[in-house]
Amino acid sequence: MKHKKRIVCRLFLFCCFSVLTSLYLFPGTGESKTPIHLYLQYKEIHDRLAKGWNTWNTRSVVSHVLLPEGFSINLAFKQHYWLEEQYLKETLIGRYGKNVEEIRPGPHTYDGSFTRLDIKWETLNTRVESAHADDDLVILVTPHKKPESPVKLIIETGMLWNRPGSLSKTGNVLTAVLPNREVKVFCTAAHVQDPYVETLTPYLSVFLEQPVGISTGKPRTVEEIKGIIKNQEDRLLQTAGKYGELSEDYIAIQAGIAWNLIYEPKHERVVSTVGRLWNQEYGGYCFFGWDNFFLAYMTALESRDLAYANVIEHLRGKTEEGFIPNDNRGNDSKSFDRSQPPVGGIMVKEIYKKYPEKWFLEATFDDLLGWNRWWIKRRMNEGLLSYGSHVTKNPFNEPAINTKRTAGYESGMDDSPMYEGVPFNKKKNTMELQDVGLNSLYIADCEALAEMAKVLGRKKEAEELRLRAGKMRKKMESLWHRATGFYLNKRTDTHEFSKRLSPTLFYPLLAKVPNKKKAIRMINEHFFNSEEFAGEWILPSITRNDRDFLRQRYWKGAIWPPLNFLTYLSLRNYPLDSIKKARKELAEKSLTLFLNEWKRKGYVSENYSSITGTGDDSRLSSDRFHSWGALFGIISFIEKGYMPAPEKVVGSRQ
Repeated sequence: MKHKKRIVCRLFLFCCFSVLTSLYLFPGTGESKTPIHLYLQYKEIHDRLAKGWNTWNTRSVVSHVLLPEGFSINLAFKQHYWLEEQYLKETLIGRYGKNVEEIRPGPHTYDGSFTRLDIKWETLNTRVESAHADDDLVILVTPHKKPESPVKLIIETGMLWNRPGSLSKTGNVLTAVLPNREVKVFCTAAHVQDPYVETLTPYLSVFLEQPVGISTGKPRTVEEIKGIIKNQEDRLLQTAGKYGELSEDYIAIQAGIAWNLIYEPKHERVVSTVGRLWNQEYGGYCFFGWDNFFLAYMTALESRDLAYANVIEHLRGKTEEGFIPNDNRGNDSKSFDRSQPPVGGIMVKEIYKKYPEKWFLEATFDDLLGWNRWWIKRRMNEGLLSYGSHVTKNPFNEPAINTKRTAGYESGMDDSPMYEGVPFNKKKNTMELQDVGLNSLYIADCEALAEMAKVLGRKKEAEELRLRAGKMRKKMESLWHRATGFYLNKRTDTHEFSKRLSPTLFYPLLAKVPNKKKAIRMINEHFFNSEEFAGEWILPSITRNDRDFLRQRYWKGAIWPPLNFLTYLSLRNYPLDSIKKARKELAEKSLTLFLNEWKRKGYVSENYSSITGTGDDSRLSSDRFHSWGALFGIISFIEKGYMPAPEKVVGSRQ
């Protein structure tokens, strides 16, 4: 009898665990029919990712955190002058303002096994490197030159996110007593007593005049620490070397994403974000509708776990209406009135082709299908889709909804000249513009989901999706403008075609809308047209002969990663000589654009000038370090066959 009670008790506890896991791992599907094995599959990934040392703390790139406990070793700097003192407690890449720190990012592996960056601040000019020594962490801080005025390195300890643990300092050793282990932190330089350090936890204070080493687990000399760092750097170079001429591209892509990889404590997860500055502004983290699907795809080059986690965690942010919001913020606010371009199905399909595990499709398909259906329900405008924004419940009382501005946000191309002069219809909840790019992406999304449905044996849904794609593909022929040789956006108030041309007009190739004759016209007359898109730096977000091009600011002429990337995917569908030539040129010029800026300043920029090819041109409005900039680099990995061919359907031979 006691044995039976134990069995019943264990079954009860297992069921409770399964329910809690489902609510945590797949929110919004707590009452779903999703099998328990999906939760357990993802929990294994989640647990593997959320452990060990890395720059998990979104507030500073030189804060090294141990998961799952949340013990932090934060590097801070104290500048001494004859009169005043300055304190740099948190360090971020690309911060704006006067007298802020300047960071040149270097390599950063996803697992944090090797990182390097350079910091300039006040009179400080130093390099910070870190590496793993089995389960231990080592850090080396090496001044490039002796500071003109004294600078102290402050090694702060902390327990992040209100995690349990106790911290202490004895002599030159810092100690963290954690629930299941004890971690000691050692320093190669002697502690200098300074009671005026701006921290509330135990710390070490050392003058930064020569290389300073920090290690956990046991004391290590500077030379030992240098050796560990060299070994981890060599491992990275060896992995990168597998990609031959793309080895530096590999390192830059991984760094561009890894420096913005964080642990998000509210939902206890490891996630890729576009940038720490955005995370700071938006309450701890920020996901964007299409950005985060691109990040998930790029991480698939190296990490199956991270790619899967990025998709699943992004989908958990869907609204009650069932769509992926424009942005989803750490302060619990999100864009309840608008979405962003429907690239989710396209990217998930490609990730699945790289790592074909059926459970991943089972875990994501229904959310993606719900989003696909939402577009038809909310954004249909006289037979085709238009970007929009609608009135809805918003607990945060966002004032700018149901407006042209928020409809522009839904497009992801906020202030694109394509939308200048186009009215917003508050009754329709859309702009009065049938959007070529949106409808093309939507058709491609339908086709991607139909392929997934076939794998899952969802015949009814596959038929629904293919039927919808077919109808919209036929309807899109109404946007073909014979004289121009392009599919053009069309006004629904005046029924006139718009002549403001953007790379989004190449997206019908992604949806396989044009026949071969039309496709060749599109490329020969527009892609290779030096008055429109052709040039040394491509693709401008509006044509070179457009009246807004010289402004370059934001979407008025700058080169944007998603436009190049989605245009490249579009070109893959037509294996014709002129289109193959365009594809090769786009891949090569995107890579040059990306690597030039990486080599020059260590930047992975939000957008780049199509006049100078730089990411810090004064005419731009561009974050200096924005993870989706790595899309310029990932194109070459597709071109060289390191990622599955996008034009191949799921299940076919790659």
